[in-house]
Amino acid sequence: MKINSFLKLIICITISESAGILGSFFTISAIPTWYASLQKPFLNPPAWIFGPVWVTLYLLMGISLWLIWKSDSKEKKKAIRLFLIQLVLNAIWSPIFFGGQSIGGALAVIVLLWAVIVLAILVFTRISKVAAWLLIPYILWVSFAGYLNFMLFILNH
Repeated sequence: MKINSFLKLIICITISESAGILGSFFTISAIPTWYASLQKPFLNPPAWIFGPVWVTLYLLMGISLWLIWKSDSKEKKKAIRLFLIQLVLNAIWSPIFFGGQSIGGALAVIVLLWAVIVLAILVFTRISKVAAWLLIPYILWVSFAGYLNFMLFILNH
């Protein structure tokens, strides 16, 4: 069965947004309790900003994945594999950080996540420059999140 392009787009966005939905299960109860008790770094944004930012980033990620999926590139499978690896790393960060209250464990995950996103962007560039550009806000936000995670580790360790 051949899946039409619009259905592929919906699938890609749903897959991406699902990572955020999974993470939200671990953040909702931890933010007003454990997370609120932590010493925060300079530039720590208010908690309400994270939801809208992540919903937007997951949307852009889904569109990016769709552009790769509908391509005829020989590197499509490699690119999709990298995308899925980074999505799994993204999805496990919240359970480790908020659920497990492991700032150091989450820091290790975010460093690995950052590296896999960079690799994905490099491979995506060879397939679709637009798909690669759609991941730039994501890598910028993960870089900022990495700073926050690192500073939380330093301030609360």
